[in-house]
Amino acid sequence: MEIVPMRDLKNTVRIEELCKDSGKVFVTKNGYGRLVVMDIDYYRSIFEELEEAKAVYEGMVAGMSIIQYLKN
Repeated sequence: MEIVPMRDLKNTVRIEELCKDSGKVFVTKNGYGRLVVMDIDYYRSIFEELEEAKAVYEGMVAGMSIIQYLKN
C-alpha cells in the first residue's frame, strides 16, 4: 500500500509509477486520508469484480424469491 502526501501529487511521474506497481495510491492531507489515485487497469478490474458480485447477488436473491414462492 502506497501513501503519499498531497504535495507529492506534483511529481506525476512518481505517482504513475506507484500506481503501476501497487494499483492504487492513497493521498493524505494534513495526515488524514483524502484521495485515492488508481491505475486505469486496476480500476477496471475492481469494477468488473463488482459487476460480477452484483450479478451473483441478484441471482441469489432471485433464487431465494423462487424458493419462497414455491413454499407458499
